[in-house]
Amino acid sequence: MNVIAAPLTAYLDEQLGIEFKTQDNTDLRPTQRIDTLMWNQTTESIQQVPTRWGIQPTWATKLLINAQVETAAVKPTFKRAFTQSRCVIPVSGYYEWRTEEGRKVKYLFESRDNSPLFMGGLVFHGPQHPELVSLTIAPNETCAAYHHRMPFFVLVDAMNYWFTSAVEQLGPLLQPLPDAAIQVSQAE
Repeated sequence: MNVIAAPLTAYLDEQLGIEFKTQDNTDLRPTQRIDTLMWNQTTESIQQVPTRWGIQPTWATKLLINAQVETAAVKPTFKRAFTQSRCVIPVSGYYEWRTEEGRKVKYLFESRDNSPLFMGGLVFHGPQHPELVSLTIAPNETCAAYHHRMPFFVLVDAMNYWFTSAVEQLGPLLQPLPDAAIQVSQAE
């Protein structure tokens, strides 16, 4: 993931009225801190929640960082969080790697209009701090050229619906971003 703080915090404050503080991290990786947004039922508002990326269930041999949004509502590991602890992760972009001529090449995926992207995720209340799993979905045509999955993004206009709707009502949101919404460039 790619997080550039200034445009994210400005957008969230100016466009959504959400106070959001984060730090630049242009190569955010599993186990690192990720600032998320979640619905606070008590105040009926969106609040910032710092998390760590990845969960380690007792049965897992490695850290789980992603879940498929299409099946998260029914998988035992993710079902409760999908029902009770959905979040969005404000990001400036994300990376994928593709093998080209025998070497891995890194690509940056960003919003075509340079606005923030809001990646869907699930928050788990771990023993030391909240933990995060990001959600993936079958890719749009543009992203399919780079990877067989892509992050699931919540459109800004659908954010409250994502937070407050019953699981059974989320079907219309579970779509990849349109091809025209994403621009891809080779990263350094």
